[in-house]
Amino acid sequence: MSTEENFVATTFQSSLPIKGYCHEDFQEVAETFTQNFEKYEEIGSSLCVVVDGEIAVDLWAGHKNKERTNEWSEKTLSVAFSSTKAALALCAHLLIDRGELNSKAKVSDYWPEYAQKGKEETTVEMILNHSAGLPALKTQVKEGGFLDWDYMTTLLQEEEPFWRPGEEMGYHMITSGWLIGELIRRVSGKSLGQFFNDEISKPLELDYWIGLPESEDERVAKVTPFRSSPSDKPSDFADAFRTDVTSMQRLALTNTGGYDYNATETYRSELGGVGGITNARSLAGMLTPLAQNNEKLLSKSSVKRLGTPSVNSDIDNMLLFPTNFSEGFMLHMDNRDTFKGEGGSFIIGPNAFGHVGFGGSSATFADPDHKISFGYLVNKLGGEYLINERAQSLINASYKCVI
Repeated sequence: MSTEENFVATTFQSSLPIKGYCHEDFQEVAETFTQNFEKYEEIGSSLCVVVDGEIAVDLWAGHKNKERTNEWSEKTLSVAFSSTKAALALCAHLLIDRGELNSKAKVSDYWPEYAQKGKEETTVEMILNHSAGLPALKTQVKEGGFLDWDYMTTLLQEEEPFWRPGEEMGYHMITSGWLIGELIRRVSGKSLGQFFNDEISKPLELDYWIGLPESEDERVAKVTPFRSSPSDKPSDFADAFRTDVTSMQRLALTNTGGYDYNATETYRSELGGVGGITNARSLAGMLTPLAQNNEKLLSKSSVKRLGTPSVNSDIDNMLLFPTNFSEGFMLHMDNRDTFKGEGGSFIIGPNAFGHVGFGGSSATFADPDHKISFGYLVNKLGGEYLINERAQSLINASYKCVI
């Protein structure tokens, strides 16, 4: 797959107008992409698979809004939700690779005000691997607080952790954006969004922002929330959210100062945990140098570290099932035999690393063993809070085509 002539328009039969390109060896991926629309009544979606630097799949279909009046185009962008954490972690690892940030150092070496309320011994690694003890805020967040960087970092530095940092772990669903982002700001002198733009997005020619310019607002697909039904099989996370108003699960998703993922003012803010705005092509493109392990972004030793577990939990205090993280990236997790909700697994290669997004909204990963990078975005949320079958079926089909 070294020349554009190797790419052909999709040839399978479908009533859905799929647009883009699919290499002839990846027709099963395109068929699965179409089946997701038919099976899950998808609204809009984009998908990209890159193998050894060459695009094998680049597809989009559907609509930007639930009324299905605005078509999803090649230029459509979407909220990446927690797949943004791959970009966030990559920014931190650029600084680690350059020797400007040390993952074993205390957070307070870079952010002195953080050393209070039992967080004095917190290391950068704990911030990256979700063991820092701040997966949510107990202090009430003011209206619009999520959009005020200095306000949020002050709240976090003054907050008492849920557990002693480093002794337990729990997915820092939204707070990781400010925790890691503030370290990046303190070390680089640039805001998270500016650092990402200067060091990753522009050099790789990506359509990807953490803090979207107003000029791009009209390109963004509106997110349609999940609607529950009596047939749902709620997970322990969902049960904790519903039954305990003081739980970290409830606080993480409701103590947000009125956060609205569809608001243009939210697009503008630099929400490193959940607020990246991009397309599937750029999700895959950002991780392509890492999949090729070509040292364009990081050294080979750093890429290896991204696929190495930093913390592996019997139980994740936030998600309430076993998880597997490196320093900032989600690794292979197989909970299919035990998880009772929708999703709960991320089935990728043993040395692969990436991240998935809220309600199955997104997924991205790099697998250096197979030189594959992957990006997927939708604008209709599913149940639960990680990957679901829509994305996993596409990941499975992609692996099948390269192995």
